[in-house]
Amino acid sequence: MTMNTTPIIPIDYILYARKSSESKEKQIPSIDSQIKELTAIAQRLNLNVVSILTEEKSAKEPGNRPIFSKLMTMITQGKANGILCWKLDRLARNPVDGGSICWALQSSVIQTIQTCSNTHYPTDNMLPIQIEFGMANQFILDLSVNTKRGMRARVSDGWFPHKPPIGYLNNKHDLPDFKPIYKDPVKFRIVKDLWTILVQKRCTIKELHKIAREKGLKMPKGKPLSLSKCHELFRNPFYYGSFRWKKEVYLGKHEPMISKQLFDKAQEVLDGRSFTCKQTHTFAFTGLMRCGECGAAITAEVRSKTQKNGNKHRYIYYRCSKRLGPCSQPHVREELLEEQIKDILKTITIPASYHEWTIEELKADSASEIKDTQRIKATHRKLIDACDKELIDLIRLRANNEIGPEELTTARQKLLNEKHNHEEILKDTDNRIDGWISRADKLLAFSATAKTRFEKGGLDQKREVLIGIGSNLFLKDQKLSISVKEPLKLVQKIAPKIKNLHARLKLPLEPLNSEASQRVKEAYTTQNQIWGG
Repeated sequence: MTMNTTPIIPIDYILYARKSSESKEKQIPSIDSQIKELTAIAQRLNLNVVSILTEEKSAKEPGNRPIFSKLMTMITQGKANGILCWKLDRLARNPVDGGSICWALQSSVIQTIQTCSNTHYPTDNMLPIQIEFGMANQFILDLSVNTKRGMRARVSDGWFPHKPPIGYLNNKHDLPDFKPIYKDPVKFRIVKDLWTILVQKRCTIKELHKIAREKGLKMPKGKPLSLSKCHELFRNPFYYGSFRWKKEVYLGKHEPMISKQLFDKAQEVLDGRSFTCKQTHTFAFTGLMRCGECGAAITAEVRSKTQKNGNKHRYIYYRCSKRLGPCSQPHVREELLEEQIKDILKTITIPASYHEWTIEELKADSASEIKDTQRIKATHRKLIDACDKELIDLIRLRANNEIGPEELTTARQKLLNEKHNHEEILKDTDNRIDGWISRADKLLAFSATAKTRFEKGGLDQKREVLIGIGSNLFLKDQKLSISVKEPLKLVQKIAPKIKNLHARLKLPLEPLNSEASQRVKEAYTTQNQIWGG
């Protein structure tokens, strides 16, 4: 910067050192380093520094820096009339703050701005100063775009773009033997144990929070784990291998801490469909049913009966809790309730061989659709690349003043919208085939195994199966009614036909060898043509 005549007014300087709290400004010297260098400049140029102000705040938005506001207040009140800073971008990275600095300098409220390489006076050409502030502002804009692009790329690669939850760590230093997100060597085991405790002991969140504190679980910066953070922790899909970003859930590549099945069970407990650690009995179906007469929750209790010969028998009864008022409904034995559930399960049970055959047929039918999908994906990838190229061309045109700022904004937004549409189509295309085949696989697997799991499984298995059947469970006159899920209603229609086919052709329900399995599948194929499949 070309210097004009030295001002005759005595200059009192405020030394202002700022380092953004964001890690993107790693190339900027630390605050201590800035103060050291600027103090040396002040001594060399014999500058009178009346105050030193430091701040660790981003300058990308106006009104976000209290120390900068204090600086400007001291300037306007006449307590100082000069600023000593490392570079102009330490003062402002947005047009509002940059404009206030320029106006104060132009109107001689600020007599001098001294940086590590230049001295700026009120009589100087303001254009270079404004350009430097503009470049600082553009740096923030570019940084925002690049950061968002990087975050989108990280998400598409299957990695959570922010700090992971408690139990995991980011690989900040790109250590070669670690993934981008890896297990915390200490907290991972603690959090995993807490998930197990939550499900097995049916704890409330307050009880679990107390257990977590007793185990020494703390926040990343060493602060005690708060109750709200504890609740947030056990609602986070990150722990079963997915992550939530911008209101959508993505499949992650990090190592899951728990299974999706365990996560779902934990949500039941947190939603109040279970009971607390203090209860001495665990029941399979409490919290799932309501009374068909008054609408109150169905509860359970244990009753013991001693026979004359001294033998003791333990019975479990389910009854209306009567919390909404008087109710005339009688209790029902658990054995009777289980028989009713088994009767419902019989209507949706299919052979495992039919499950396997159906998925093979669906995959075969999807072969042609996969080819169409690949062609669609290739087309939209090209269109996305074209949008990126046009965005780069727009920036070049603006830099050469071939288009104005409003034209740039309009055209850029149009291209971004177009690119987003192509990305959404690409995402939907990726999920379309795998999604419906996966849903069909889960549905048929449930139908094939639900009855066996219910009969042979423990309390958790029985509860899980009942939840899987449907919703709106009501108990009235010792009879259970349930709204079967819509996909299972389709299975209810086909299940009798499959059973009749096996009975008519004397086909084994569970083929014991490949020859029998092939015979069963051929029968399915032939009958499917008759059914119009």
